Amino acid sequence: MNYSQYRWFELCVIFILLPLCGYLVKDYLRALLIPALLLLTAWCFTLLLKDPKFKRFRLTNFNQISSAKKRMLTLFSVGAIFSCAFYAMLNQEHWFALPLHTPMNWLMLIVLYPLVSVLPQELIFRTYFFHRYKKIIPDKRWRILLSALTFSLAHLIYDNWIAVALAFVGGLMFAYTYAYTRSTLVCVLEHSVWGLWLFTLGLGQYLDAGAIG
Repeated sequence: MNYSQYRWFELCVIFILLPLCGYLVKDYLRALLIPALLLLTAWCFTLLLKDPKFKRFRLTNFNQISSAKKRMLTLFSVGAIFSCAFYAMLNQEHWFALPLHTPMNWLMLIVLYPLVSVLPQELIFRTYFFHRYKKIIPDKRWRILLSALTFSLAHLIYDNWIAVALAFVGGLMFAYTYAYTRSTLVCVLEHSVWGLWLFTLGLGQYLDAGAIG
């Protein structure tokens, strides 16, 4: 197996086969989803650090935020309005239920979500994906699309089309941001803002591991 074949094999196993297997055993993964995510993150992060070609400054580089700030703010402003309209069509009875009814859970989410969920996802689906498969997918546009597709595929475990659709749209945004800023930190910030907004609005019920099954 040559270099390209191995990389394609690895990509298919991690980003296609694992999510599909996870979907098949989703009923047993409620308590294991975050540990599994963290374990995969540790593995990907270790491979990145061992690769001498990986530029570590990209993990914490925040200098590129200025180039992406206007686009991120514009997309979020438009997206916030659209998500409100979308949620109104789905459920008009539980607007902002999380902060209104369980404020402590909401505050815990604000603290833990970026660290336990967003950071691992961005390390795997953006930083690792873009660096690890650059040679076999040299066209940046294809890497953006495949990153978004595999990101949405990973959300099959939530067993609803809303999670998959939101993940695809979000995946396109976050992958685009990483492709043009090369900053994990900027992607974590963008992903956190969007995720926390969706959970606050009420759409988090479709992205909750506790709702599986």
